[in-house]
Amino acid sequence: MAIRGEFSSRLGFVLAAAGSAVGLGNIWGFPTKVASNGGAAFVLVYLLLAFVLAYPVLMAELIIGRSTRSNMVDALGKISGSWVGRATGIWGCITVSLILAFYAIVGGWMLVHFAESATSLVGLSAASDWLLSPSLPRDIVFTAGFLVLTSFIVIGGVKAGIEKWSVRLMPTLVLLIIALIIYVSFQPGAVEGWSAYLVPDFSRILDPDLLISAMGQAFFSMSLGVGTMLVYGSYLSKQENLPGIGASVALVDIGVAVIAGMLIIPSMYVALNNGVEIFTADGSLIEGDTLIFTVLPALFDTIGGVGLIVAFTFFALMVIAAVTSSISMLEVPVAYLVESKNLARKKAVMVMTTVIFAASCIILVNFSTLFGFVISLTTQYSQPLLGLALCIFAGWVWRRDAILQELKEGDPYAEDTLFWRIWPWYVRFVCPVVIAVMFYRSVI
Repeated sequence: MAIRGEFSSRLGFVLAAAGSAVGLGNIWGFPTKVASNGGAAFVLVYLLLAFVLAYPVLMAELIIGRSTRSNMVDALGKISGSWVGRATGIWGCITVSLILAFYAIVGGWMLVHFAESATSLVGLSAASDWLLSPSLPRDIVFTAGFLVLTSFIVIGGVKAGIEKWSVRLMPTLVLLIIALIIYVSFQPGAVEGWSAYLVPDFSRILDPDLLISAMGQAFFSMSLGVGTMLVYGSYLSKQENLPGIGASVALVDIGVAVIAGMLIIPSMYVALNNGVEIFTADGSLIEGDTLIFTVLPALFDTIGGVGLIVAFTFFALMVIAAVTSSISMLEVPVAYLVESKNLARKKAVMVMTTVIFAASCIILVNFSTLFGFVISLTTQYSQPLLGLALCIFAGWVWRRDAILQELKEGDPYAEDTLFWRIWPWYVRFVCPVVIAVMFYRSVI
């Protein structure tokens, strides 16, 4: 059996885990949710729910992962002692593979726009025109390119691949966001954007829709439920204090989401000032792919020559955000193939990349039918139910003394901490109820 990898430093783990959590959703979903749901009031609710709901589930994944030193399938099999755990782990591997199948398509679009901004900078107008003309061959080529980029990093393993690149990419991501914030803040219209983002409307704070929206954002932005944090946790040193390191991951993820908002919302109001439409027919802010691929490129076009440099920087940022998430997704099924099926890492990566690319191609060929369906199936239905299952395994199936023993590895006095007084009953009673209510509201 292959020797398991391990993160060489606390910083390496925090940046890799935060990179997994910091995906495209933080940059194109979170800011518009903030501006459309009471500004800073939403940020406050989100911060609260990130620690009330997402952090306990994150801790469940980290503790299970490090204790069992296993992939998701074997880990849940070990703590449950039955086929139910293994079946749940396989369900998680299938879910994360399907998420990566549609995520790779979106990552491919990011590469398209990054390549287009590069060709525009050097004056290759024919190449730019081809890149901006949607077509199946273009999408297949760039989806493949995105998956090759992801697999190149994952083949390197934990230390030479995931950790090495996370330590480089995450600081670059933050520096690019800050550089763009400084530039955008000096443009006409930015002040209105800052106001929409930072001025709280406390009358909205108990709005059920705001609470559900903030809860969903907190849960999904930390990439919980699909085993990424469990697998990363399994590569953690036994000397690390788990509650502390989990809090660090949550804070970095929240921090990046908040500073992404400082870039996106002022940018939208600068676009509005330059004559670009930023509102939908019902008066809410445009979000998602329309925001990234229509509104912001239109803004870059209105600010002349410097707009090309801004566009290049922005899409570099989007590619980095996409890759730091995709490497953690690919690692989940790869870890299973390496450890349970005894495949060499390189072969396991190639097998899974090929399978996921085939799924991406099926989605692309049947785009109008499958793209939205796969997103709903995985993120709206499967992910919260997997989160619920992990809470049940950690709260009800796994023995409490085994959990405490694992926490004591990194902190001999874990039994006397506030975390141990609250977390076991919280993950047993509160989290399952809250996730079940969120799931019911989002589905019904």
